[in-house]
Amino acid sequence: MSKSRLQNEPSVNKKIEPEQNIKSEPTAQEKMLRGSAWMTAGSITSRILGALYIIPWVAMFGAESGQANALFAIGYNIYSLFLVISTAGIPGAVAKQVAHYNAMNEYSTGRKLFRSGIYLMVIMGIVSAALLYFVAPWLSTGNPDAIPVIRSLAWPLLIIPVMSLVRGFFQGYQDMAPSAISQFIEQVARIIYMLAMTFWIMRVLHGNYVSAVTQSTFAAFIGAIASLLVLGWYFLRKRSGWNELSRNSAAVLDISTRDMLTEMVRQAIPFIILDAGITIFQLVDQYTFIQWIGRFMSGTKADFYNYYQLFAFSSNKLIMITVSLASSMAVTSIPLLSEAFTKGDRKSLREQIDSMLELFFFIMIPAAIGMAAVAKPLYTIFYSYNFTGTLILEFSSYVAIILGLFTVLAAMMQGLYQNKKAILYFVIGLIVKLIVQYPMIALLKVFGPLMATAIGLGVTSFLMMRSLHQRFDLNFNEIVRRLAGILFSAILMYGVCVIIEKGLFTFLNPASRLQSMLVLIIVAGLGAVVYGYCMLRSRLADEILGERVAGLRRRLRIK
Repeated sequence: MSKSRLQNEPSVNKKIEPEQNIKSEPTAQEKMLRGSAWMTAGSITSRILGALYIIPWVAMFGAESGQANALFAIGYNIYSLFLVISTAGIPGAVAKQVAHYNAMNEYSTGRKLFRSGIYLMVIMGIVSAALLYFVAPWLSTGNPDAIPVIRSLAWPLLIIPVMSLVRGFFQGYQDMAPSAISQFIEQVARIIYMLAMTFWIMRVLHGNYVSAVTQSTFAAFIGAIASLLVLGWYFLRKRSGWNELSRNSAAVLDISTRDMLTEMVRQAIPFIILDAGITIFQLVDQYTFIQWIGRFMSGTKADFYNYYQLFAFSSNKLIMITVSLASSMAVTSIPLLSEAFTKGDRKSLREQIDSMLELFFFIMIPAAIGMAAVAKPLYTIFYSYNFTGTLILEFSSYVAIILGLFTVLAAMMQGLYQNKKAILYFVIGLIVKLIVQYPMIALLKVFGPLMATAIGLGVTSFLMMRSLHQRFDLNFNEIVRRLAGILFSAILMYGVCVIIEKGLFTFLNPASRLQSMLVLIIVAGLGAVVYGYCMLRSRLADEILGERVAGLRRRLRIK
């Protein structure tokens, strides 16, 4: 068996031909659309469930709901960062490297990589869980109630690293269904436990909100176990097929476990930083906003925590539904781009990047602008009527476009082995965020952190986009043309939605949850029809989603 050094960055000029398959393989665009559809379905349903539980959850806390929301947000922001550290970016790196080896017909090497990663994830889970548990007092922002909440989130860190690695392995084969379904089951199990324990503590035992929030965050452990069981079932089902691929693989690479783990960690470092990008920006808000806002607004500490939760918890929960669309596309793009990069297919790379950007704009822009249009009834349904909360949700919806764009571009940069540049651009954006944070809070008060985030990640996204264009000569004329059509349709949809919403609220009560639900259904439905018609009429849907959409247009008799 010949030896080959593990390549740190495969050359785009070196083309490695896999064995010819008898069956025709789906195109890169078809894989992208199919994978994005699965991941979007799983992520969206998971996020929607994660938002819907807020309605009964907040109601059970009554007058203490604002403090409970703030406490939950403090715990989860820290947990999110530890979650990325505990997985060490390994799942994304595994998806990327497995796709790389599969493109070389080295399926057995990919399996070896997976087995090595399992051991590493078990160790990382134990270390990160212990670390979070013991440093909780120092991370509590001086709030003693936050300590048990943070510590309850140490337990899921024991499970999630291994669970995430298994998801990454499936994604390396462009098999997104197990990840999507396990994500949905994870959320269902988590919410059932969360609501049941909150009801038991607050309504049956008449306990305090800190205990209820602690159990609500511990629910992440219950969800992780359920998800891992689902992934294990899928793994057993697909193992025989993977074994067959391994037996027939080229097997010309001879890489030691040590070299493999070293390469895995090297590839994982960018995932750690970039996957935690949005969380890092939110942590800047967590440790600065409450300290600084008192210099520009009068109020008590409790008032400042309530302002903080308006954008860090309440609005963030809803806009992350739309951001999850970008996350789904990002997960799909990494193995596809890595595969094309390994094969040296520059034409396919350019087309995939163009298609991914267009698909992102096609979905994300109307979703974000649509959420801004229905911010009033949406916020009322989830949290009760709040004028300031509604304005923050609307503003956050626009910021979500920048968050989503950063997520997709960062994933592209990693899939194309542009790790150092991606990290550099993120650090530049973070520095910009830190520079403008104080003046933005001074100028815009509670909207300041959101504006600072938009500016910082906007700079990062611009630098990433410019780098991709310089290296792969993107078809910007076509992208801009389609973006203009999408923006026009989305703005038209926004105008229709706002007019209808204002008309309905002239005789309906905006403070009523039931009547707000009626307004939301009518306005969102008509908005979707307007945007869908514009996309079909202009044939942009055909260009972005493929020729199958033409059949839908003909059936609807849209010329």
